[in-house]
Amino acid sequence: MTCREWYMFYAFVPVLLLRTLIAGSALSIMVACAAEPVDQAPAERSDQQVAQPATDATAAPQSQIAPAKQQTFAEWRDEFRNEALQAGVPADLFDRAFEGVTPDPSIIAADRSQPEFSRPVWQYLEGALSAQRVQGGQRLLQQHTKTLDEIEARYSVDRNTLVAIWGLESSFGQIMGDKPVIRSLATLAHEGRRPGFAKSQLLAALDILAHGDVEPSQLRGSWAGAMGQTQFIPTTYNTHAVDFDGDGRRDIWNSSADALASAAHYLQASGWQAEQPWGFEVQLPDGFDYALADSSLRKSLAAWRALGLRDVPTGNDDATASLLLPAGHRGPAFLILDNFRSILRYNNSSSYALAIGLLSERFDGAGKVRGSWPLGEQPLSRSERVELQERLLKQGFDPGTADGIIGANTRSAIRGFQQQLGWPADGHPTQELLGRLRAEP
Repeated sequence: MTCREWYMFYAFVPVLLLRTLIAGSALSIMVACAAEPVDQAPAERSDQQVAQPATDATAAPQSQIAPAKQQTFAEWRDEFRNEALQAGVPADLFDRAFEGVTPDPSIIAADRSQPEFSRPVWQYLEGALSAQRVQGGQRLLQQHTKTLDEIEARYSVDRNTLVAIWGLESSFGQIMGDKPVIRSLATLAHEGRRPGFAKSQLLAALDILAHGDVEPSQLRGSWAGAMGQTQFIPTTYNTHAVDFDGDGRRDIWNSSADALASAAHYLQASGWQAEQPWGFEVQLPDGFDYALADSSLRKSLAAWRALGLRDVPTGNDDATASLLLPAGHRGPAFLILDNFRSILRYNNSSSYALAIGLLSERFDGAGKVRGSWPLGEQPLSRSERVELQERLLKQGFDPGTADGIIGANTRSAIRGFQQQLGWPADGHPTQELLGRLRAEP
Protein backbone atom coordinates (compact mmCIF):
# COMPACT_ATOMS: atom_id res chain seq x y z
CA MET A 1 0.00 0.00 0.00
CA THR A 2 1.45 3.39 -1.01
CA CYS A 3 1.36 6.64 0.96
CA ARG A 4 -0.76 8.09 -1.80
CA GLU A 5 -3.41 5.44 -1.09
CA TRP A 6 -3.18 6.08 2.65
CA TYR A 7 -3.64 9.81 2.24
CA MET A 8 -5.83 10.07 -0.86
CA PHE A 9 -8.04 12.56 0.92
CA TYR A 10 -5.10 14.99 1.18
CA ALA A 11 -6.79 18.24 0.05
CA PHE A 12 -5.39 20.57 -2.59
CA VAL A 13 -5.60 23.76 -0.53
CA PRO A 14 -3.72 22.36 2.50
CA VAL A 15 -0.96 21.19 0.14
CA LEU A 16 -0.51 24.74 -1.06
CA LEU A 17 -0.45 26.01 2.51
CA LEU A 18 2.19 23.46 3.46
CA ARG A 19 4.34 24.28 0.45
CA THR A 20 4.10 28.00 1.24
CA LEU A 21 5.21 27.44 4.82
CA ILE A 22 8.09 25.22 3.78
CA ALA A 23 9.26 27.63 1.11
CA GLY A 24 9.18 30.53 3.56
CA SER A 25 11.06 28.72 6.28
CA ALA A 26 13.70 27.29 3.95
CA LEU A 27 14.24 30.11 1.46
CA SER A 28 17.81 30.75 2.50
CA ILE A 29 18.83 27.13 3.09
CA MET A 30 17.75 25.45 -0.12
CA VAL A 31 20.94 23.59 -0.83
CA ALA A 32 21.64 19.94 -1.40
CA CYS A 33 23.30 18.15 1.48
CA ALA A 34 25.96 15.60 0.85
CA ALA A 35 27.93 13.80 3.49
CA GLU A 36 29.40 16.22 5.97
CA PRO A 37 31.93 18.48 4.16
CA VAL A 38 35.49 17.44 4.80
CA ASP A 39 37.16 20.50 3.36
CA GLN A 40 39.20 22.81 5.49
CA ALA A 41 37.81 25.87 3.74
CA PRO A 42 34.05 26.09 3.42
CA ALA A 43 32.49 29.52 3.16
CA GLU A 44 32.22 31.53 6.38
CA ARG A 45 28.97 30.82 8.15
CA SER A 46 27.28 31.68 11.39
CA ASP A 47 24.32 29.85 12.81
CA GLN A 48 21.38 32.04 13.63
CA GLN A 49 21.48 33.04 17.25
CA VAL A 50 18.35 33.19 19.38
CA ALA A 51 17.96 36.61 20.92
CA GLN A 52 17.84 36.53 24.71
CA PRO A 53 15.27 38.72 26.48
CA ALA A 54 16.66 41.81 28.09
CA THR A 55 16.64 41.95 31.88
CA ASP A 56 14.55 44.80 33.26
CA ALA A 57 14.70 46.43 36.68
CA THR A 58 11.85 44.31 38.02
CA ALA A 59 13.44 40.98 37.17
CA ALA A 60 14.36 38.66 40.01
CA PRO A 61 18.05 38.28 40.93
CA GLN A 62 19.89 35.72 38.83
CA SER A 63 20.26 33.34 41.77
CA GLN A 64 16.48 33.23 42.20
CA ILE A 65 15.69 32.44 38.55
CA ALA A 66 14.95 28.78 38.00
CA PRO A 67 16.61 27.27 34.92
CA ALA A 68 14.33 26.85 31.92
CA LYS A 69 12.74 23.43 31.84
CA GLN A 70 13.66 21.34 28.82
CA GLN A 71 10.60 20.21 26.89
CA THR A 72 10.14 16.48 26.87
CA PHE A 73 10.03 14.90 23.44
CA ALA A 74 6.32 14.14 23.89
CA GLU A 75 5.62 17.79 24.72
CA TRP A 76 7.63 18.96 21.73
CA ARG A 77 5.88 16.44 19.43
CA ASP A 78 2.42 17.56 20.54
CA GLU A 79 3.35 21.21 20.02
CA PHE A 80 4.85 20.49 16.62
CA ARG A 81 1.78 18.45 15.67
CA ASN A 82 -0.39 21.52 16.21
CA GLU A 83 1.95 23.61 14.06
CA ALA A 84 2.01 20.98 11.33
CA LEU A 85 -1.76 20.61 11.26
CA GLN A 86 -2.15 24.40 11.06
CA ALA A 87 0.23 24.32 8.10
CA GLY A 88 -2.03 21.85 6.32
CA VAL A 89 -0.56 18.48 7.25
CA PRO A 90 -3.41 15.96 7.61
CA ALA A 91 -3.70 14.57 11.13
CA ASP A 92 -3.74 10.99 9.82
CA LEU A 93 -0.52 11.53 7.91
CA PHE A 94 1.23 13.08 10.90
CA ASP A 95 0.14 10.32 13.26
CA ARG A 96 1.25 7.57 10.89
CA ALA A 97 4.62 9.25 10.28
CA PHE A 98 5.26 9.70 14.03
CA GLU A 99 3.93 6.34 15.17
CA GLY A 100 6.51 4.87 17.55
CA VAL A 101 9.00 7.69 16.94
CA THR A 102 11.31 8.38 19.86
CA PRO A 103 14.49 10.49 20.09
CA ASP A 104 17.65 8.88 18.73
CA PRO A 105 20.62 9.63 21.03
CA SER A 106 23.10 8.75 18.27
CA ILE A 107 21.72 11.65 16.18
CA ILE A 108 22.46 14.16 18.92
CA ALA A 109 25.92 12.69 19.43
CA ALA A 110 26.64 13.09 15.71
CA ASP A 111 25.19 16.63 15.66
CA ARG A 112 27.34 17.78 18.56
CA SER A 113 30.54 16.07 17.51
CA GLN A 114 33.28 18.44 16.40
CA PRO A 115 36.17 16.50 14.84
CA GLU A 116 39.40 17.86 16.25
CA PHE A 117 41.51 16.84 13.27
CA SER A 118 40.82 17.08 9.55
CA ARG A 119 42.50 15.47 6.58
CA PRO A 120 44.61 17.60 4.23
CA VAL A 121 43.16 18.04 0.77
CA TRP A 122 45.59 15.62 -0.88
CA GLN A 123 44.55 12.80 1.44
CA TYR A 124 40.89 13.51 0.77
CA LEU A 125 41.49 13.47 -2.98
CA GLU A 126 43.39 10.20 -2.71
CA GLY A 127 40.27 8.53 -1.33
CA ALA A 128 37.81 10.35 -3.56
CA LEU A 129 39.75 9.48 -6.72
CA SER A 130 40.47 5.86 -5.84
CA ALA A 131 40.97 3.39 -8.68
CA GLN A 132 37.90 1.46 -7.50
CA ARG A 133 35.69 4.56 -7.74
CA VAL A 134 37.08 5.50 -11.15
CA GLN A 135 36.52 1.99 -12.51
CA GLY A 136 33.03 1.85 -11.03
CA GLY A 137 32.13 5.15 -12.66
CA GLN A 138 33.50 4.07 -16.02
CA ARG A 139 31.42 0.90 -15.88
CA LEU A 140 28.24 2.77 -14.97
CA LEU A 141 28.79 5.36 -17.70
CA GLN A 142 28.63 2.50 -20.17
CA GLN A 143 25.75 0.75 -18.45
CA HIS A 144 23.54 3.86 -18.33
CA THR A 145 24.47 5.38 -21.70
CA LYS A 146 20.89 5.76 -22.95
CA THR A 147 19.60 7.33 -19.73
CA LEU A 148 22.55 9.71 -19.54
CA ASP A 149 22.02 10.71 -23.18
CA GLU A 150 18.45 11.69 -22.32
CA ILE A 151 19.45 13.53 -19.13
CA GLU A 152 22.11 15.53 -20.97
CA ALA A 153 19.59 16.44 -23.68
CA ARG A 154 17.08 17.72 -21.13
CA TYR A 155 19.32 19.47 -18.58
CA SER A 156 22.59 20.21 -20.47
CA VAL A 157 24.72 18.89 -17.61
CA ASP A 158 27.50 16.53 -18.64
CA ARG A 159 27.26 12.89 -17.67
CA ASN A 160 30.73 12.56 -16.19
CA THR A 161 29.97 15.19 -13.56
CA LEU A 162 26.68 13.51 -12.66
CA VAL A 163 28.32 10.11 -12.26
CA ALA A 164 31.11 11.69 -10.19
CA ILE A 165 28.51 13.17 -7.84
CA TRP A 166 26.77 9.80 -7.71
CA GLY A 167 30.06 8.18 -6.73
CA LEU A 168 31.04 10.65 -4.01
CA GLU A 169 27.58 11.09 -2.52
CA SER A 170 26.57 7.45 -2.09
CA SER A 171 29.26 5.24 -3.68
CA PHE A 172 26.94 4.85 -6.68
CA GLY A 173 23.90 4.13 -4.53
CA GLN A 174 25.57 1.63 -2.19
CA ILE A 175 25.83 3.88 0.90
CA MET A 176 22.77 6.12 1.33
CA GLY A 177 22.26 6.04 5.09
CA ASP A 178 19.69 3.83 6.79
CA LYS A 179 18.26 6.05 9.51
CA PRO A 180 14.54 6.89 9.48
CA VAL A 181 14.39 10.49 8.27
CA ILE A 182 11.35 11.45 10.37
CA ARG A 183 13.02 10.21 13.56
CA SER A 184 16.34 11.88 12.74
CA LEU A 185 14.81 15.25 11.93
CA ALA A 186 12.41 15.10 14.87
CA THR A 187 15.36 14.45 17.18
CA LEU A 188 17.27 17.40 15.73
CA ALA A 189 14.22 19.67 15.85
CA HIS A 190 13.69 18.78 19.50
CA GLU A 191 17.22 19.24 20.82
CA GLY A 192 19.66 19.75 17.96
CA ARG A 193 21.89 22.77 17.40
CA ARG A 194 19.65 24.18 14.65
CA PRO A 195 16.06 23.31 15.56
CA GLY A 196 14.54 25.80 13.11
CA PHE A 197 16.38 24.26 10.18
CA ALA A 198 15.49 20.73 11.28
CA LYS A 199 11.84 21.69 11.66
CA SER A 200 11.70 23.08 8.12
CA GLN A 201 13.21 19.84 6.82
CA LEU A 202 10.75 17.80 8.87
CA LEU A 203 7.79 19.65 7.35
CA ALA A 204 9.29 19.05 3.91
CA ALA A 205 9.69 15.34 4.72
CA LEU A 206 6.00 15.15 5.64
CA ASP A 207 5.22 16.75 2.28
CA ILE A 208 7.22 14.00 0.57
CA LEU A 209 5.12 11.38 2.32
CA ALA A 210 1.94 13.21 1.42
CA HIS A 211 2.82 13.06 -2.26
CA GLY A 212 3.38 9.31 -2.11
CA ASP A 213 6.84 9.40 -3.73
CA VAL A 214 8.12 7.01 -1.09
CA GLU A 215 6.56 4.87 1.62
CA PRO A 216 7.28 5.86 5.23
CA SER A 217 9.39 2.76 5.84
CA GLN A 218 11.62 3.71 2.88
CA LEU A 219 12.09 7.35 3.88
CA ARG A 220 15.62 6.79 5.12
CA GLY A 221 18.86 8.71 4.93
CA SER A 222 21.89 10.01 6.81
CA TRP A 223 21.79 11.13 10.43
CA ALA A 224 21.25 14.70 9.21
CA GLY A 225 18.34 13.79 6.93
CA ALA A 226 20.15 13.66 3.57
CA MET A 227 18.45 11.11 1.35
CA GLY A 228 18.91 8.77 -1.56
CA GLN A 229 21.61 8.17 -4.14
CA THR A 230 22.14 11.92 -4.53
CA GLN A 231 21.81 12.78 -0.80
CA PHE A 232 19.18 15.51 -1.08
CA ILE A 233 17.79 17.15 2.03
CA PRO A 234 13.96 17.21 2.02
CA THR A 235 13.54 20.84 0.90
CA THR A 236 15.89 20.29 -2.02
CA TYR A 237 14.07 17.08 -2.88
CA ASN A 238 10.76 18.94 -3.02
CA THR A 239 12.13 21.64 -5.32
CA HIS A 240 14.47 19.67 -7.58
CA ALA A 241 13.79 15.92 -7.48
CA VAL A 242 12.24 14.66 -10.73
CA ASP A 243 10.45 11.55 -11.95
CA PHE A 244 12.68 10.81 -14.92
CA ASP A 245 11.80 7.15 -15.44
CA GLY A 246 8.10 7.98 -15.70
CA ASP A 247 6.76 5.63 -13.02
CA GLY A 248 4.87 8.41 -11.24
CA ARG A 249 7.28 8.73 -8.31
CA ARG A 250 10.42 10.77 -7.69
CA ASP A 251 12.40 7.85 -6.33
CA ILE A 252 16.00 8.91 -5.69
CA TRP A 253 16.47 5.84 -3.47
CA ASN A 254 15.80 3.04 -5.95
CA SER A 255 15.84 4.68 -9.40
CA SER A 256 19.26 5.71 -10.66
CA ALA A 257 17.53 7.57 -13.51
CA ASP A 258 15.54 9.71 -11.06
CA ALA A 259 18.61 10.27 -8.87
CA LEU A 260 20.90 11.33 -11.73
CA ALA A 261 18.27 13.52 -13.37
CA SER A 262 17.49 15.18 -10.04
CA ALA A 263 21.17 16.04 -9.58
CA ALA A 264 21.23 17.41 -13.14
CA HIS A 265 18.13 19.51 -12.44
CA TYR A 266 19.75 20.92 -9.32
CA LEU A 267 23.01 21.78 -11.11
CA GLN A 268 21.08 23.37 -13.97
CA ALA A 269 19.20 25.55 -11.48
CA SER A 270 22.55 26.40 -9.84
CA GLY A 271 23.85 28.00 -13.03
CA TRP A 272 25.57 25.13 -14.80
CA GLN A 273 27.09 26.22 -18.13
CA ALA A 274 26.95 23.63 -20.90
CA GLU A 275 30.20 22.91 -22.74
CA GLN A 276 32.24 24.82 -20.14
CA PRO A 277 34.87 23.12 -17.97
CA TRP A 278 34.76 23.28 -14.20
CA GLY A 279 38.31 24.60 -14.26
CA PHE A 280 41.87 23.45 -14.93
CA GLU A 281 45.28 23.32 -13.36
CA VAL A 282 47.65 26.18 -14.15
CA GLN A 283 51.23 27.13 -13.38
CA LEU A 284 52.04 30.45 -11.74
CA PRO A 285 54.97 32.69 -12.70
CA ASP A 286 57.81 33.59 -10.37
CA GLY A 287 56.99 36.58 -8.19
CA PHE A 288 53.25 36.05 -8.51
CA ASP A 289 51.00 38.06 -6.18
CA TYR A 290 49.31 35.29 -4.20
CA ALA A 291 46.78 37.74 -2.79
CA LEU A 292 44.99 37.31 -6.13
CA ALA A 293 44.00 33.79 -5.01
CA ASP A 294 40.72 35.07 -3.63
CA SER A 295 37.41 33.37 -4.45
CA SER A 296 35.68 36.76 -4.63
CA LEU A 297 38.12 38.01 -7.29
CA ARG A 298 37.24 37.02 -10.85
CA LYS A 299 39.21 37.80 -14.00
CA SER A 300 38.82 36.80 -17.62
CA LEU A 301 40.99 33.96 -18.84
CA ALA A 302 42.74 36.47 -21.07
CA ALA A 303 43.52 38.64 -18.03
CA TRP A 304 44.94 35.67 -16.10
CA ARG A 305 47.07 34.76 -19.07
CA ALA A 306 48.35 38.34 -19.23
CA LEU A 307 49.46 38.00 -15.59
CA GLY A 308 51.78 35.19 -16.64
CA LEU A 309 49.71 32.12 -15.81
CA ARG A 310 50.61 29.17 -18.01
CA ASP A 311 48.41 26.36 -19.34
CA VAL A 312 45.36 28.63 -19.61
CA PRO A 313 43.29 27.31 -22.56
CA THR A 314 42.46 29.61 -25.45
CA GLY A 315 39.18 29.98 -27.27
CA ASN A 316 37.00 31.28 -24.42
CA ASP A 317 39.02 34.27 -23.29
CA ASP A 318 36.01 36.22 -21.97
CA ALA A 319 35.02 33.53 -19.46
CA THR A 320 35.79 34.61 -15.91
CA ALA A 321 37.58 32.52 -13.34
CA SER A 322 39.02 32.68 -9.82
CA LEU A 323 42.33 31.28 -8.67
CA LEU A 324 42.19 28.39 -6.19
CA LEU A 325 45.21 27.35 -4.12
CA PRO A 326 43.79 24.44 -2.08
CA ALA A 327 47.11 23.90 -0.25
CA GLY A 328 48.48 27.43 -0.38
CA HIS A 329 51.35 28.70 -2.50
CA ARG A 330 53.34 25.50 -1.94
CA GLY A 331 50.74 23.34 -3.72
CA PRO A 332 49.00 23.11 -7.12
CA ALA A 333 47.04 26.02 -8.56
CA PHE A 334 43.69 25.90 -10.38
CA LEU A 335 41.54 28.39 -12.25
CA ILE A 336 37.90 27.65 -11.41
CA LEU A 337 34.92 28.72 -13.52
CA ASP A 338 31.14 28.94 -13.07
CA ASN A 339 30.59 25.18 -13.06
CA PHE A 340 32.90 24.80 -10.07
CA ARG A 341 30.67 27.27 -8.26
CA SER A 342 27.61 25.25 -9.26
CA ILE A 343 29.17 22.19 -7.65
CA LEU A 344 29.80 24.26 -4.53
CA ARG A 345 26.04 24.85 -4.38
CA TYR A 346 25.72 21.09 -4.06
CA ASN A 347 28.31 20.84 -1.29
CA ASN A 348 30.03 24.00 -0.12
CA SER A 349 33.53 22.55 0.07
CA SER A 350 36.31 23.38 -2.35
CA SER A 351 37.90 19.96 -1.76
CA TYR A 352 34.60 18.30 -2.69
CA ALA A 353 34.14 20.42 -5.81
CA LEU A 354 37.75 19.79 -6.84
CA ALA A 355 37.25 16.05 -6.34
CA ILE A 356 34.10 16.10 -8.51
CA GLY A 357 35.91 17.96 -11.28
CA LEU A 358 38.96 15.71 -11.25
CA LEU A 359 36.92 12.51 -10.92
CA SER A 360 34.77 13.48 -13.90
CA GLU A 361 37.98 13.77 -15.92
CA ARG A 362 39.48 10.54 -14.53
CA PHE A 363 36.64 8.61 -16.19
CA ASP A 364 38.20 9.65 -19.51
CA GLY A 365 41.78 8.99 -18.43
CA ALA A 366 42.62 12.59 -17.50
CA GLY A 367 42.28 14.50 -14.21
CA LYS A 368 45.85 13.97 -12.99
CA VAL A 369 47.27 16.75 -10.81
CA ARG A 370 50.71 17.78 -12.07
CA GLY A 371 51.72 20.06 -9.23
CA SER A 372 53.26 18.77 -6.01
CA TRP A 373 51.38 18.75 -2.72
CA PRO A 374 53.16 19.91 0.47
CA LEU A 375 53.02 16.41 1.94
CA GLY A 376 55.06 17.33 5.00
CA GLU A 377 52.62 20.01 6.08
CA GLN A 378 50.56 19.18 9.16
CA PRO A 379 47.06 20.71 8.99
CA LEU A 380 45.82 22.72 11.93
CA SER A 381 43.46 20.96 14.30
CA ARG A 382 40.10 22.53 15.05
CA SER A 383 41.31 24.00 18.37
CA GLU A 384 44.38 25.39 16.59
CA ARG A 385 42.17 26.99 13.94
CA VAL A 386 40.12 28.64 16.67
CA GLU A 387 43.33 29.84 18.31
CA LEU A 388 44.55 31.17 14.96
CA GLN A 389 41.36 33.21 14.57
CA GLU A 390 41.56 34.56 18.11
CA ARG A 391 45.19 35.61 17.64
CA LEU A 392 44.46 37.23 14.28
CA LEU A 393 41.76 39.32 15.95
CA LYS A 394 44.19 40.28 18.71
CA GLN A 395 46.59 41.56 16.02
CA GLY A 396 43.86 43.70 14.47
CA PHE A 397 42.79 41.39 11.63
CA ASP A 398 39.11 40.46 11.81
CA PRO A 399 38.48 36.79 10.90
CA GLY A 400 34.85 36.84 12.00
CA THR A 401 33.58 34.41 14.62
CA ALA A 402 36.31 32.22 16.12
CA ASP A 403 34.61 28.96 15.16
CA GLY A 404 37.47 27.01 13.59
CA ILE A 405 36.03 27.41 10.09
CA ILE A 406 38.56 28.80 7.63
CA GLY A 407 36.34 30.73 5.25
CA ALA A 408 36.46 33.98 3.31
CA ASN A 409 36.76 36.29 6.34
CA THR A 410 39.49 34.25 7.96
CA ARG A 411 41.45 33.95 4.72
CA SER A 412 41.26 37.71 4.27
CA ALA A 413 42.59 38.22 7.81
CA ILE A 414 45.40 35.73 7.16
CA ARG A 415 46.37 37.60 3.99
CA GLY A 416 46.54 40.85 5.90
CA PHE A 417 48.89 39.35 8.49
CA GLN A 418 50.97 37.59 5.81
CA GLN A 419 51.38 40.88 3.93
CA GLN A 420 52.45 42.58 7.15
CA LEU A 421 55.16 39.91 7.51
CA GLY A 422 56.18 40.09 3.86
CA TRP A 423 55.14 36.46 3.31
CA PRO A 424 53.30 35.12 0.23
CA ALA A 425 49.74 36.29 0.94
CA ASP A 426 47.92 33.11 -0.07
CA GLY A 427 45.45 33.15 2.85
CA HIS A 428 46.37 29.58 3.75
CA PRO A 429 46.49 28.58 7.46
CA THR A 430 49.63 26.72 8.50
CA GLN A 431 51.46 25.65 11.63
CA GLU A 432 54.18 28.13 10.70
CA LEU A 433 51.67 30.96 10.60
CA LEU A 434 50.18 30.01 13.96
CA GLY A 435 53.68 29.83 15.46
CA ARG A 436 54.40 33.34 14.19
CA LEU A 437 51.17 34.62 15.71
CA ARG A 438 52.06 33.01 19.03
CA ALA A 439 55.31 34.94 18.99
CA GLU A 440 53.49 38.26 18.67
CA PRO A 441 52.97 40.28 21.85
